Amino acid sequence: MSADDVDRIVSAWRRERPDLDVSPLQVLSRVSRLARRLDLARGRAFSGTGLEGWEFDVLSALRRTGAPYELSPGNLVAETLVTSGTMTNRVDRLTARGFVERHPDPGDRRGVLVRLTQEGMSAVDDALAQLLAGERELLAELDDDDQAVLSTLLRRLLTPFESGRT
Repeated sequence: MSADDVDRIVSAWRRERPDLDVSPLQVLSRVSRLARRLDLARGRAFSGTGLEGWEFDVLSALRRTGAPYELSPGNLVAETLVTSGTMTNRVDRLTARGFVERHPDPGDRRGVLVRLTQEGMSAVDDALAQLLAGERELLAELDDDDQAVLSTLLRRLLTPFESGRT
């Protein structure tokens, strides 16, 4: 297996700081670099569809809910990990683009539901297809078994953060 930039960085730190265990860099620096590559690939995928990454996040949260493809603003906040003020701004902008509509919540007279429009569904479906094609390219070096192992290991690292334990 050939060396990468992280191997060079870790080697340099071991030379300069032999008193420290720099082994976490071997994993997390690679995760960080892959995250940056993924962000760039997502930007390329979405640029072809005219969506921004945040637009995809909101639209895909709605699309994943199934018919009638609607959520309360609070549920959208939870799905996308942004503040309520940010979500209000995003819903306003997506409404202006014709991708979502606000409707009264029949279960809460004071509440509203954000619903995906047909135009929004088409946009998010196109973006998802482009995204998956790009992500397949990023994973091309790994066979299905390697991808399954990596997915399991990353899930173990991520679960404590998502379950509120960390």
